[in-house]
Amino acid sequence: MAEVKTRKKKYLHEVDLMRVLFIGGVLLNHTTTAFKNNVGNGSGSELFLEATHLALHFTRMGFMFMTGLVLVLNYYNKEHHWLKFWKKRYISVGIPYIGWNAIMMWFTTITAGVALSWPNYFQNLYDAIIHGNKFYMYYILVTFQLYLIFPLLVYMFKKFKNHHVAILVASAIIQLLLVIGIKYWLPGVDRSSWWYLFRAYGMNVLVYQFYFVAGAFVAIHYDQVDKFIEKNHRVIGWSTLALAIGTVALFFGNINILHLSMSATLSIHQPFIFIYDTFMIVFVFWIGRQYAHARNHGFPNWLEKIIKNMSKVSFGIYLVQTIPVTMLYGILSVIHLPSIVTLLLLPVGYAFVLGGSFLISWFCYKVPPFGVLIGRPQRIFSAKKAKGVVENVRNNESIKQTVKE
Repeated sequence: MAEVKTRKKKYLHEVDLMRVLFIGGVLLNHTTTAFKNNVGNGSGSELFLEATHLALHFTRMGFMFMTGLVLVLNYYNKEHHWLKFWKKRYISVGIPYIGWNAIMMWFTTITAGVALSWPNYFQNLYDAIIHGNKFYMYYILVTFQLYLIFPLLVYMFKKFKNHHVAILVASAIIQLLLVIGIKYWLPGVDRSSWWYLFRAYGMNVLVYQFYFVAGAFVAIHYDQVDKFIEKNHRVIGWSTLALAIGTVALFFGNINILHLSMSATLSIHQPFIFIYDTFMIVFVFWIGRQYAHARNHGFPNWLEKIIKNMSKVSFGIYLVQTIPVTMLYGILSVIHLPSIVTLLLLPVGYAFVLGGSFLISWFCYKVPPFGVLIGRPQRIFSAKKAKGVVENVRNNESIKQTVKE
């Protein structure tokens, strides 16, 4: 497949919808976990939530894919000033990462009714920052690692510009071998002495390498990939549905045949889930492209505005989700309803989490200087206002000079 120029200037509306679908899936994943923990043990409602949970596990991988896609779209055909790239990226993402870790640490301590001890607070905060294991911040820690090796990813695709399909296939094979090893070999290995990023492999960028490589591949060969997916979208769609149903069979197979723990049963690092995630990401890409086409044929303006606004603050939604999720846990813990009734309230709980996350992140987006907390810092003075200030200063100086003369 020949290399083509990356679309640098054309706005890709499909990316907006893909961001919304993936962040919506992440919040649904965490909402269902909250409900699962608050229905009766051994109930049919609990079994339903557990058996269907694996079908939601494509969202993390989708975000990894989107990160690779957007980074390569933005930087592949630019002159490479990597020190500038690292400075910009680590500051724009690092400030929200540290800021929300600090805020969430304070928030969860206060809501737990525990007296705040500042020495312990800062020790716990430091531990959370270096490990990325609190408040769903693992994605940020993985992204930091990607930023570090991103120049190598770009170099690989440029160095082997006639072998991009081979790179993608090799990456897929490596990914498959990784998840096979994680599921069937790693549980029996003592990892207590391993380096943290290998012991806690869910934080390691190499465990997600295929999704970043796939994102880069799509960004570089956008038109060809789009045509291939459009031509085969029916096969892709039906295969995705079959694989989604297959995750339920996988759940019962892990429990009843392999006798795995619930944690291992619901792990995202499984060979079947790798295949399912890949198909789901491709299918979501196709849905995004249909949205991009529909915008030109009478798509509702109000719905387009919602999608665009949610896309703008999708990173913020990810960062702040712990606040409404924690509040949901608190609400569910004080209401005592039959399990089936609690399950039926899941859409209400999801609307609460999604709406709350959006409102908090939208506030940050609109109100200076809080935009820095979601990676979208605002200019206190717009360029127009700044120009007006300069002109006023010049006019005042001119008046003063006239008076003196």
